[in-house]
Amino acid sequence: MQLRLRLLLLVLSVLLVSASAWAGEATLILVHGKVWTENPAEPTAQAVALDGNRIIAVGTDDEIRKLAGAGTRVIDLNGRLLLPGFNDAHVHLFGGGESLTTVQTRDAKSQAEFKQRIADFAKTLPAGTWIRDGVWDHQNWTPVALPNHQLIDGVTGDHPVFLWRIDGHMVLVNALALKLAGIDRNTKNPPGGEIERDRDGNPTGILKDAAAAMVVRIMPPLSAEEQDRAMEAAMREAAAHGVTSVQNMADTPEDEDQPNQFREFQKLERSGKLTLRIYEAMNIRDWKALADSGVVAPFGNASLRIGNLKSFADGALGSETAWMDEPFTNQPGYSGISSADLLDPDKYYGELRQADKAGLQIAIHAIGDRANRTILDLYERLEKENGPADRRLRIEHAQHLHPADYARFAQLGVIASMQPYHAIDDGRWAVTELGPERIKSSYAWKSLLDAGATLAFGSDWPVAPLDPVMGIYAATTRRTLDGNNPNGWVPEQRITVAQAVHAYTMGSAFAEHQEKVKGSIEPGKLADLVVLSEDIFTIPPEAIEKTKVDMTIFDGRVVYERK
Repeated sequence: MQLRLRLLLLVLSVLLVSASAWAGEATLILVHGKVWTENPAEPTAQAVALDGNRIIAVGTDDEIRKLAGAGTRVIDLNGRLLLPGFNDAHVHLFGGGESLTTVQTRDAKSQAEFKQRIADFAKTLPAGTWIRDGVWDHQNWTPVALPNHQLIDGVTGDHPVFLWRIDGHMVLVNALALKLAGIDRNTKNPPGGEIERDRDGNPTGILKDAAAAMVVRIMPPLSAEEQDRAMEAAMREAAAHGVTSVQNMADTPEDEDQPNQFREFQKLERSGKLTLRIYEAMNIRDWKALADSGVVAPFGNASLRIGNLKSFADGALGSETAWMDEPFTNQPGYSGISSADLLDPDKYYGELRQADKAGLQIAIHAIGDRANRTILDLYERLEKENGPADRRLRIEHAQHLHPADYARFAQLGVIASMQPYHAIDDGRWAVTELGPERIKSSYAWKSLLDAGATLAFGSDWPVAPLDPVMGIYAATTRRTLDGNNPNGWVPEQRITVAQAVHAYTMGSAFAEHQEKVKGSIEPGKLADLVVLSEDIFTIPPEAIEKTKVDMTIFDGRVVYERK
């Protein structure tokens, strides 16, 4: 009896503490706005009240102003749109931060400009320093042609060079980097990768997919200062674009630097300097270490969590390493390449099954239609053999699908984690790779939604800009970056603004098992919010690209204000 009484008193004390926390004055209220809540029970409102890092009330201006006290900060939205903070479902956070601090070649318009920017950057570096992690896109060049090491050897001197193509599946290295890695005409292609060679069999400096790891292995790790600088830049960029949560993905199948990156995240979280929430996707090879430690997805706190596992089925369309059912239109007889993991599908499936049994989440990169179908087949087998569970299996990118596979995403509960900006970028040239028929099922957002699938949107930063507003513009217009598709590239796959916003908020939260704590503006949820300069629900979709992020609120604190 006494034990039961003590338990009852304990429960009552917890309830009283909770009630007192809600009874005090709000720390911050936002009024006179257009609040899009993502809460079906209360879709829109005028104002929101926060108490610390939680939302405590949503309602009219009059209702919310009653919660203000002497210490409450009041922000007048002046009619602007307030949304849940954006949740980018697929980023490479460190790579993005590094891309802001290294040579800038993304928008170079020719090989000559590309070379000059590298030459200028090399002059700023101490002798022997690696030039690394800048991104380039030869599809922007006139003429369109892949670079080679001879292009940059003369301007890089004693600096080894390792520069990713924009899709992260092809790199350019200089002759010095090839030498340091021991790559020459006698070096064989690794499983799941390709060393591009000239007519005489000599490496050109272009390394595709797993071949890039041959250089990554001999690159020095980032120093503590370089890591700090990269993360500071990444967090500033995220805040400036209203991104309050990210799902950080292993960069490559051979990503050796991920433990160092995760230590950096922990350091920032412990010091209170983290200004976005991170759900870390480790490499699939780490499944046993996580399982043996008892980790079940998602494990951690509101700021930093683990439990997701990233793997790869193929490469990328731009690098012509996507794994397709039929040959590329411009390369008869060649259908891309599968990842090294899929060279032994039974062994690979065994790892997936054991990871799933341990309660870990699985997210697999798949670009080509054959890659996507292969992963759907493996997921279907896994569901049958491991039985029902709230596993939330994911396919990252899901770019080029066979129409017969749309419904399978919904039937299997597989989340399509997609990046809208890629469509308006790749749409400039994808028809040359796939032909006019296959592009009809590329970036098939509407078809997937119509089939009942869940979309989670992200950027793939630094492959694409960390900019959800541009992602929403891309999803609703499909206007390619070159201006050649004013009515949309494959316009039948456009979706509505509401659908795109949902994919960047609740869809992404669902993809990381967090829809009960974030993704919408409702009492009890985390106070992550973004204020936009325009009401993107009422302006023409074509005007969305000019919309700015005016303010970002993370954990109840204003972390960005546009000046």
